[in-house]
Amino acid sequence: MEELKQRRQKREGRHRDTWDPFQLNPIGAEKEKKRTCFRILQSLVAVIVGLLVLVSGVVSKGSLLVLITLSSPKSLRSKVEQQLYTLLLMCILLMPNLLMFLKSLWKCLFKNYVAPNPKTLGIMCVIESLVAVGTAMLVLIVMPKLDILTNLCIPGGICILSTVFQIAFRLQTRRWMIIYPISSLILVLSGYALLVIDYYVRDSTFVPGQMENSYVYVGIAIFASLLVSLNWWENPFQASTNIQEMLKDLDSFRDSVYLFTSLLRIAVTLGVYFLYFCLIADTPIDWNAYTQASKGAVEIGLGLFFLQAFCSAACHWFGVVACKIHAVRYGFALPVSLIGPVTILLGITLFLTQAEHLFPPAEIITVGVFSDTDNSTQNISQKIATPFWQFCYELEGLQNVNTTPVIMLEISYSICRTSLNNPYDMWPFSMLMLEGVCMWLGLVSCTYYVWKIKVQRIERTSQLFVRRLYESAFIDLSMLLNTKMKVIRTANKESSDIEVENCVIYLCATMWHETYDEMLKILTSMFRLDRYRGDPKEEHKDVFDFECHIYVDDAFMIEKDEEKGTEKRLVNSYVSDLVNVVMEVYRVFTNKEPDEVSIIETPYGGRLVFVMPEGNMLYVHLKDKALIRNKKRWSQIMYLYYLLGWKGYYVKNPQKITRQNNPCRASLISLDSETYLLPSYDNDSKRKHISDDNTYIMALDGDTDFQPGALILLVDRLRMYDNVGAACGRIHPTGMGPMVWYQKFEYAVGHWLQKTAEHVFGSVLCSPGCFSLFRGSALMDDNVLKRYTTKATRASEYVQYDQGEDRWLCTLLLQQGWRVEYNAASDAYTNSPQEFKEFYNQRRRWGPSTLANTLDLLHSGRDTVKRNTSISMLYILYQMFTVASSILGPASVTLMVAGAFQFVFKISGTLSIIIAVIPPTVYMIICFVAKPNFQITIAAILSVIYAFLMTASFFSIIGDMVIQQTFITPTGLFLVSGAILYMVTAILHPQETSLILYGLMYFICIPSGYLLLTIYSLVNMHIVSWGTRETSKGKEQKKQVGVVCNRDCKMCCWDVKIQVTQETENLLLQQIQNSVNPNTPAAKTEPDEPLAQSTQKEQSTLDKNKRNLDNQEMSHKKDESKENLNKDNKEKDTDSERSGSSKSCEKKVDQFNDDTDFDDDDDDDDDYDFDYNNLEPKEVVPESDWVEPVKREFLKKLTYANLKRNLQEQIRYTLRNKNQEDLCEELVLILTDTLNEELKDKVGPEDVLTETQLEELQYALNEAARRIVKANRIENGAQRLERRVKRGIERTLVAPQVEKLSEDETDFWNKLLERYLKPIQDDKAHLEEVTRELKSLRNKAVFLYFIVNVLWVVATFFLQAIGGDVLSIEIPKYDPINKTLLPEPMKVEPLSLMFLLSFAVLLIVQFLAMLYHRVYTLIHVVSYRGTEKNYKEKDEEDEDDALILGNPIENTLVITGDDL
Repeated sequence: MEELKQRRQKREGRHRDTWDPFQLNPIGAEKEKKRTCFRILQSLVAVIVGLLVLVSGVVSKGSLLVLITLSSPKSLRSKVEQQLYTLLLMCILLMPNLLMFLKSLWKCLFKNYVAPNPKTLGIMCVIESLVAVGTAMLVLIVMPKLDILTNLCIPGGICILSTVFQIAFRLQTRRWMIIYPISSLILVLSGYALLVIDYYVRDSTFVPGQMENSYVYVGIAIFASLLVSLNWWENPFQASTNIQEMLKDLDSFRDSVYLFTSLLRIAVTLGVYFLYFCLIADTPIDWNAYTQASKGAVEIGLGLFFLQAFCSAACHWFGVVACKIHAVRYGFALPVSLIGPVTILLGITLFLTQAEHLFPPAEIITVGVFSDTDNSTQNISQKIATPFWQFCYELEGLQNVNTTPVIMLEISYSICRTSLNNPYDMWPFSMLMLEGVCMWLGLVSCTYYVWKIKVQRIERTSQLFVRRLYESAFIDLSMLLNTKMKVIRTANKESSDIEVENCVIYLCATMWHETYDEMLKILTSMFRLDRYRGDPKEEHKDVFDFECHIYVDDAFMIEKDEEKGTEKRLVNSYVSDLVNVVMEVYRVFTNKEPDEVSIIETPYGGRLVFVMPEGNMLYVHLKDKALIRNKKRWSQIMYLYYLLGWKGYYVKNPQKITRQNNPCRASLISLDSETYLLPSYDNDSKRKHISDDNTYIMALDGDTDFQPGALILLVDRLRMYDNVGAACGRIHPTGMGPMVWYQKFEYAVGHWLQKTAEHVFGSVLCSPGCFSLFRGSALMDDNVLKRYTTKATRASEYVQYDQGEDRWLCTLLLQQGWRVEYNAASDAYTNSPQEFKEFYNQRRRWGPSTLANTLDLLHSGRDTVKRNTSISMLYILYQMFTVASSILGPASVTLMVAGAFQFVFKISGTLSIIIAVIPPTVYMIICFVAKPNFQITIAAILSVIYAFLMTASFFSIIGDMVIQQTFITPTGLFLVSGAILYMVTAILHPQETSLILYGLMYFICIPSGYLLLTIYSLVNMHIVSWGTRETSKGKEQKKQVGVVCNRDCKMCCWDVKIQVTQETENLLLQQIQNSVNPNTPAAKTEPDEPLAQSTQKEQSTLDKNKRNLDNQEMSHKKDESKENLNKDNKEKDTDSERSGSSKSCEKKVDQFNDDTDFDDDDDDDDDYDFDYNNLEPKEVVPESDWVEPVKREFLKKLTYANLKRNLQEQIRYTLRNKNQEDLCEELVLILTDTLNEELKDKVGPEDVLTETQLEELQYALNEAARRIVKANRIENGAQRLERRVKRGIERTLVAPQVEKLSEDETDFWNKLLERYLKPIQDDKAHLEEVTRELKSLRNKAVFLYFIVNVLWVVATFFLQAIGGDVLSIEIPKYDPINKTLLPEPMKVEPLSLMFLLSFAVLLIVQFLAMLYHRVYTLIHVVSYRGTEKNYKEKDEEDEDDALILGNPIENTLVITGDDL
């Protein structure tokens, strides 16, 4: 309701100014709201993950300690059980190394294998061997000899080596922070000292249950801890500047190193185990004892083993997740640090609460424990001070009691071996507790840096942790010590305390005959991004800047005037629609018209330049197909060379300019006695300090709809992974009708399963051009952009290059070693074909192109595997299987249709195959002899017939399962398993679950999509036209001057053309008038010139004489106002050519430097020292025919009604965030009254103001603003505030500027057109040769498809004809009612079963890849902080102090007002 009121108020405000207050309001134009629920969900997920880390860590540590206790020689278990528990303990140590081996093997097979450096591999093998020896000695030999509480405390000392390195390398960011590692070292050494003292007290006070030579085991434990601490040696070295070359080498082949070292650690651990327990231990291994263990002992041991292994892996994985969702402190550091204390508290709590249940019955005490004791022993026990002595002494009697909980008994008995059971006093137990506190505090002090780590929105695990996996025996310590001390990377402002390099994003949308609504979508998306980014002068949390470029193909038409015999080159209706859409969207977002518009004549056609509401730039490039090649690929080449080639060259090579007579101090700078243009604060100047790796191209279609968050999620992928050359999002087709329903599910399945599998197992093969982000350096790589400019000359090149340009570009990237990724959370919406014909023509282009590019990639598979680390031979084999499946698609669908005939009509298998083959064969013949439109008509009819058949087959299969009362049949299993798989997949995509409803539509259209469409695509491969959005609007139009009536009358044998011109009508009217009233003078018959045209003529005349008017104004107002003179200076400086930039107006500089003023109050008159009489005349830019109509559209902003609204909104926007709300509203009221006084009764609400009226109005508004600001007596910044208001007034009154392209850029475009983009004009002979080659290629492809599919169908047919008894596989049938096997098994042909199983395996593999991808997509989404605008405001006091050139990271040059 509130929203309705707001819209009504805005509409009423517009209605007061004009009779046409109605406007379009595109969906999504409203401001993004802070998503409170999403923030709450993020916090909730962080808490849940933190609890999972804590719980899994406690369970892992507790189960390990219990297993060690059970394997202890001092436990109450038998020797056989102790041996079993020791073996399981050894398996726990092997588990992380086994997982490491499998993960490294996976990456070496599916990614890329890099041979390690022998020297580095040798060093790593030595270190890993020492670590394996230390771990095995500590866990398998020493810890079973000690009690459970000591085992909980003693591993804390493994942080000692990391502490020493921190002190030695001085890794602290601040000097005082060195107290942390020093304190850690002192605490760990204190803990070891307390450990020695504790065991000395135990031996001297005869605490029961102690091992002989306890000091030896304590010493071995300390030595083993030192060896284990070598495991994280890399962390301090990586944070320092030591051996960086070796570490950099190690990162390049880390997977192959871990492949060897994991096997080495497994071998060393096994060696220590067998060496000690076979040769050194008092009781050697009895190999026959494993079969003698009781069932209860085996269950307990295996339960603890699997629990520990699972919880260790879960703790590590949830810890990684906590870091990636920005919950480092409370989801990772705090839970992991509390694992030890919580474990000991939980153990003591269980001991105190459950110990009373361990008291044995009285008869057992009498018989078992004290049966052989005498009175003297009882007297001694009465003199013991500790209350635990009696309890601990009686525990031995429970050894053989079956009702006693074994784990609690062993925990209690192990605790009884500590000083808690000291016969003289309990105070020595405090030393053990103090030892644990020292070790824990030492660990926390050593890993203090973990609490301060800030991660990026999407972070690689290798950037967070040194080692790939964990140590299961020390899960909490390994996770903390494994966290990197110093992460060297480029990050966004939100995730790092350091300044980071900016990135520039060029949004490039290609348009080809889009409708008004489609244009509305892309423009709304761009303006949303402008609002999200905000003022480009301000810093944004995502650290990016952007420009929008729209490339309109076929933008011009030729209008012929037959009477005058002239031609005019005008923009067509698509450009007119685009201009109207820009103005409409601008009005929706700002409630005013565009402030600054430039119209530029270019060698390729024309360009329109807009300044978007927040200050970002929008360029509309109008392509004339007579001057430049049209179609999408050439538009891409055009903007890639312009944005990456020309702009990149220009910003790195500032061009010298000639001396000018009217230099403006805001635009020139002198360095080394040479005059250069001072770059404005825009993306061109920023890019000078931005590498090509951080320059991104966002490829869009003219109808794409997206949110800013979708773009930022793609930027994350490229920002975090240097080898990613492109990333695409989830494309959603939009529209209505059955064809759109089919495509919705088709797109969903393609993204859910196929694209995720490609992303996980290798690399995505196609990043669609409608919504994809490309890295600049990847596109500029060798054999990518240069080869992309290749003109198709052969038949195969026409198919591969021009029919699917986005897939070919991705193929080039993959072959050069770049990776293409898919982000499922980045949603974009684009229009899909709604008509059957348009859909078939689109897929006629996509099908052959997909096959051609995939075969090209497979052909160069070996070379690609060598270059691309994301592609392996296994992935190449996977793609071979998918290609083979697609080639066999028609035969498979034919056999499916045969099965449908068999099910529905109950005919034999052989006959059903014959019937199923007839329609596709006939359709293929029709495609060879008939026109494409007739082919599509036949395909539509056959599709309907097939849909009815598939529907009947679907229900027949269900009916057959009901009759047989089982679904365990090939068709039943296929249908049920497929339905379950797709249902689960849809549920795992909550926002897309409803798409499963279109699954039935997809199922019944399978014959049309995979059989008829394949035939149509192959047979029409020789047709290389676009096939969609074809129209004749852009063709020549003949101007009918003065034509009143023009009719073509067609009768049976006559074609009559009737045309009545204005001259004929006027002559007739004059004759009638003279005959009625001969005395009346002849009426004026010339039509009145429309008001808009007369106004435009006046405007044009004023523009041509503007130089004289400007000089007069300067001479009259030289002493009146400084601001007017500054304005005139800017107008003069506007004509100076800006090398390499199309924004030649100084108003662009003002746009980006609103708050910058280089003049001090003391030197205000310095600007007027040059002679005004010697000014050069302003150059008049010649206007082409197409400029005038476009300019007329933008002049509508200068109507009386629009000026009022524009002025009000401009003042509010200018003073936003300046804490001057009262002054702002006062200015709005007073300036509106001033405007009404100046224009009231002078112009109508829809009349365009002339130049003279605009100048008079500007002078009046400036004076009114000056008086208001002066009257408010603002203490600080009054002059700056006045300048802001006057700039806002100037922008409101500025007319669209017709500008001239700089000579340098004109030269660039001329050379680019000549070299790559000159319109293709092939001679007739060449076209005929290409047509013959295309038909020959078509025939070869059809023949290959035909032979392969026919062989498949014939093989199945003969297997059916031979009979199931000869060649068949018997599958037993199961009766679900009687739960017995039926006597007659089911017989299936081996070929069909093999294909069915292969397809099932492929689906399962893709489903598993989808699960993996879903998890990491969820992590990325949760880590995303929302889409509301959030950027840092600059401090006003520092605005005018200095101008900083370039990026704040790398700038070293600061230019102040004195320098200028």
